[in-house]
Amino acid sequence: MRVKQVSVFVENKPGRFMAVLEALEKDKINIHGLSVSEATDIGIVRMILTDPDKALADLKRAGFTVRMDWVVSAELPDVPGGLLRHVARPLSDAGVNLLYLYVYTDSTTGKTIAIVKTDDLDKAEKVLVRN
Repeated sequence: MRVKQVSVFVENKPGRFMAVLEALEKDKINIHGLSVSEATDIGIVRMILTDPDKALADLKRAGFTVRMDWVVSAELPDVPGGLLRHVARPLSDAGVNLLYLYVYTDSTTGKTIAIVKTDDLDKAEKVLVRN
């Protein structure tokens, strides 16, 4: 299924990630999934949140450059090869290019969730629902 993801572009300086977390804490926004990647001068913090719309506004108010994207969320079996058989291979076989992916465990259900960004979200969603 599709979910909203908030991406925050953060300077690679001490304390900047902490400032992102403080902005979310003010409105009691919980982080379900998180990915942090870095480049030379900036990092990208991608998050699945309890209230992405409110988080976007809070982070903008805190002075961050932010973006909202739709991504696909897919439940995975927590077994060796689960990611291969239920995400990577089905998307590849369908000709869908995987742009990035991260995984988290849902604290309420204990299920493993993959967050997937592709070049074709409609097709990816259909493929992952079948698998």
